[in-house]
Amino acid sequence: MIDLFVVGGGPAGLATAIHGALAGFEVVVAEPRGTPVDKACGEGLMPGAVRALDALGVAAPGRPLRGIRYLDAAGGRCAEAEFLAGPGLGVRRTLLHAALAARAAELGVTVVPRRVRRVGQYDTHVEADGTSARYLVAADGLHSPVRRSLGLEVPPAGRARPARYGLRRHYAVEPWSDLVEVYWSAGREAYVTPVGPREVGIAVLTSEQCAYDAQLAAFPLLLSRLGGAGRTPVRGAGPLRREARTRVAGRVLFVGDAAGYVDALTGEGLALALASAGELVRCVREGRPAAYEGAWCRLSRSYRLLTRSLLWARNQPRLAPLIVPAAARFPGVFGRAVNLLA
Repeated sequence: MIDLFVVGGGPAGLATAIHGALAGFEVVVAEPRGTPVDKACGEGLMPGAVRALDALGVAAPGRPLRGIRYLDAAGGRCAEAEFLAGPGLGVRRTLLHAALAARAAELGVTVVPRRVRRVGQYDTHVEADGTSARYLVAADGLHSPVRRSLGLEVPPAGRARPARYGLRRHYAVEPWSDLVEVYWSAGREAYVTPVGPREVGIAVLTSEQCAYDAQLAAFPLLLSRLGGAGRTPVRGAGPLRREARTRVAGRVLFVGDAAGYVDALTGEGLALALASAGELVRCVREGRPAAYEGAWCRLSRSYRLLTRSLLWARNQPRLAPLIVPAAARFPGVFGRAVNLLA
């Protein structure tokens, strides 16, 4: 019987597998897609995520990020905050995934091309489509089939909050800044992340369902920087907000987006996933898997509080236009908020 059966071979699942292998566990990862797996995301890693990758022995190629800049749609008002705990990293999702997969393989982690559909729990183990394990780690993403099959999905609370979606495309243009730039307009934000010598990724977070080019038209200054640069196909994800009733259900533990997700507004998703993966393995190694719920809540508290607060302000018609001016007027507050997440 294996120790950890990880369902989902994205960054959260592979980080859990690496932590498990370093702890001396026998780990198997189930992932039906080939490596590397791409995903619509901002591709900017906070300094905490960079440190977590270093601790795992994972080196991903990318562009150092000095901090974050907020701008209004026209670029007339802006606010900047530098990271105090070292640089972040702009890295293509495919390169990050390939680096994590290589490290997992180096440590002897087995990856099987399988999609898990059924999970059964017993006193001493978990059965998942014919595989027996002491514990199962669900790292199967935003719309986690494992979470849904165990009845742990929290239904959306009415229609008071509009659903939000993410769209991402890459442009063949030399980065013009070593900051992640966040452009704000009515109903959407555009995140610009340098990821290569001549490549930037632009992710749009929006509550309006229309084409990517129509979304980007709300940011004239950003469009002027892109010109006729070559571009990749658009990838999308959403609805973004997902809640889970718990992170621990018997011998099943959840990590990454499968553990619950508020929004990509503050860009801390991957840092939280990497940190949670380490806590999950620590709790299992110490024979206290139930303690992972409290550890996850502590790790994610700042992220959940700041993201929900900012998202609430974003959804208030009178407050939303004041976000960038307020950040510019109170740079100290803006800097502390950025570095609390970093």
